[in-house]
Amino acid sequence: MVLIFRWMVRLAGTLIAVSVLAVLGIYFLASRSLPEYDKELAVSGLDARLEIVRDNANVPHILGASDADVFFGLGYAHAQDRLWQMMTLRRTVQGRLSEVFGTRTVEIDTVMRHLDLYPLAQAAVPYQDERTQMALSAYARGVNARLQEINENALGRGAPEMFLFDMPIAPWQPADSIAMIKLMALRLSGQVDTEVLRARTSLRLPAERLIDILPDAPGTGVVALPRYAQLLGGELPQLAAIDGEFDPLSPFGPARLAGASNAWAAAGSRSAAGGTLLASDPHMGFSAPGAWYLARLELQSGGVIGATIPGIPAVLSGRSDALGWGITAAYMDDQDLFIEQLNPENSNEYRTPTGFKPFRTRQSILQVAEEKPITLTLRWSDNGPILPPDFQDVGSVTPKDHVAALGWSALTTEDTSASAAINLMSAQTVDEAMQAGEAMIAPALNLVLVDSRQIAMKTLGRMPRRQSSHQTKGRMPSPGWIATNRWQGSLSYAANPESKNPIGGILGNTNNKTVDRPFPLHVSYDWGDTQRIQRWTRLMQGRQVHTRDSFIETQLDTVSPAARTLLPLIGAELWFTGEAAPEGTTERRRQRALALLADWNGEMNEHLPEPMIYSAWVRALQERLIRDDLGPLADEFMHMEPLFIERVFRDVDGASAWCDVIQSAPVESCSDMARLALDDALLWIDEAYGLSLESLQWGEAHEAAHIHPVLGNVPLLRSFVNIRQTTSGGDHTLMRGLSSGEVDAPYRNVHGAGYRGVYDFADPDSSVFVIATGQSGHFLSRYYDDLGELWRRGEYIPMSLDTDLARAAAVGVTILTPK
Repeated sequence: MVLIFRWMVRLAGTLIAVSVLAVLGIYFLASRSLPEYDKELAVSGLDARLEIVRDNANVPHILGASDADVFFGLGYAHAQDRLWQMMTLRRTVQGRLSEVFGTRTVEIDTVMRHLDLYPLAQAAVPYQDERTQMALSAYARGVNARLQEINENALGRGAPEMFLFDMPIAPWQPADSIAMIKLMALRLSGQVDTEVLRARTSLRLPAERLIDILPDAPGTGVVALPRYAQLLGGELPQLAAIDGEFDPLSPFGPARLAGASNAWAAAGSRSAAGGTLLASDPHMGFSAPGAWYLARLELQSGGVIGATIPGIPAVLSGRSDALGWGITAAYMDDQDLFIEQLNPENSNEYRTPTGFKPFRTRQSILQVAEEKPITLTLRWSDNGPILPPDFQDVGSVTPKDHVAALGWSALTTEDTSASAAINLMSAQTVDEAMQAGEAMIAPALNLVLVDSRQIAMKTLGRMPRRQSSHQTKGRMPSPGWIATNRWQGSLSYAANPESKNPIGGILGNTNNKTVDRPFPLHVSYDWGDTQRIQRWTRLMQGRQVHTRDSFIETQLDTVSPAARTLLPLIGAELWFTGEAAPEGTTERRRQRALALLADWNGEMNEHLPEPMIYSAWVRALQERLIRDDLGPLADEFMHMEPLFIERVFRDVDGASAWCDVIQSAPVESCSDMARLALDDALLWIDEAYGLSLESLQWGEAHEAAHIHPVLGNVPLLRSFVNIRQTTSGGDHTLMRGLSSGEVDAPYRNVHGAGYRGVYDFADPDSSVFVIATGQSGHFLSRYYDDLGELWRRGEYIPMSLDTDLARAAAVGVTILTPK
């Protein structure tokens, strides 16, 4: 027995020792890929000595003898810090994720192959101007110089993820950067999802109720829509079950994650210091590492500093000494779904206005790790690529013997968007910047600009030219064989909305409706905000003059105008009514909740209980209002729509009909629904948290989740690679933090301002910026999440073009010389 015990001890000791050695070995190999910032290196593809000064936040200041060398340095810096991210995104747009991740990503790759974005990017290279082609080529050489350094010096394959996944790396090409812009456009596009949802909902609701649940942004004119079933005729589509799982590797998600942002500017007349001001915080889905990367480029036209996206050689939101620019998602309707009718005698043909015509086709081989290859047949009609039926669930609105095609401005070889991004950095005035923006095709963005004298906002992106007799006005899928539904080219850049030097001295955008023009010059029927714009307007008008700090205060504002509007409506017959109920009863708990909300100003502060009670209440209320009318389709409305609740409780055009439960004999009032929903909410809170109402903290539920797209769900590793922060804000606050809407964690913060910047042209070097995670994509690096805590607390770092300041606290200086 003693002998057995000794052997067990020895075996256990051996296993522990082997485990420790294995962990140390893995750490050693992974740490080999940590970039060294303080070094001198001879590289190929460089013309002269290049210096990359990393300031104390690890922001690279790239100083070179020519613009080509500076772009080279940006490519090298991106590859140092975000190599895995860049290679994964490139595989995404190429439709080659499954070569690495197997069957998990087959659906993503299938859609990307059908969209054909990467071949379009390759074909677009010759359409860029000479300067842009130079920048793309130099940037690619910089990325490849880092790849060569990794291979020659055995630097751990460049990223720790490379040890876990067999991902061969090809050299970076100029087309890869154009493909990254197209991928960004895809992430910011939500019109397909919106069209499908509106069509599916119209199959269940009459037109007057459809406008309740999918309301137009406030403004004149409501377009009457045809019934979708009548539009197509023939057999109705079967409503497919929706898979609620969202893969973090997927670039396409529901419209709620299509993009959001804030940007605004003040003229010198509205600035305390007399200089123009600009604030910008573009919103995207959270991830670890984040989408944004801070950098400074010292170009021949002057220094520029701000937010870049790894893979794209441009500062997309930032400033120079002369110009500042910020961006918001424009919500332009630059996508249309066309339903194509197949020839009953030959399914390789589709119906056109002049008869049946063969699809344009091509075979594509999809390689899948450890599985047999999949052969895809890609098809195109005159209207665009034919989509797989499971993409955004288009199959649920596609009748039998029909297919769906996508019309999208980004699906062109003559895409000069990269030229717009590159040339914007050299612009010295608002007018020059607006001229550079004409080359932008997609994504559609609102560009907010300031120089020393002027402020302006211009919508960028190519707007489709639709006929006024279009059957659905682009709001739902339309028959592709009807000539009046087809696009007639595109509108001129002059048709894009523009505002310059307004009399009030302030302009901005929160994804709100920007113009009130009739179709087809309308830009869009679906906008990203109807609430934040109310708060922004009030804060801007509340001061005669503004400062950098007042712009920061506005950027970080957490008051919900939706809460302030809805609570008096839904609680109108509940506030302080009835006698005090006994402790422990449902009525007593309801009274305590109402008492808390009665004294609340709508601030979605992470330390307060009221935001939790309010959010749970309105979520439960919308669920009760729509579930009996929509059935399973109610699952698609994951977020409370303030305009819908307001229409119902104000009984706009009979909208209070939603309050009556169809299946029940009694006629329920809206007050009944509000009371029952509050009880639902309090029950959910009790089951989820088990705390007294006063002890609740909104931040516990509203935790920002920056999840690693690949390793985020791997036990043990997820503790190292995911970044989580309790946060204030909500779906309708200027400091927006969109909740997931998922059943298990409905208020998890999954989408917000990954970058914030405020630029003060009275003292440009006092400008500030920050990102939500850190500069490095290496989870063993101290720069992986170091900026995240500043971001969470609403703090910033200096946005200075002062090279001496960067050198004074540099964490490293990299000298690159020609080999």
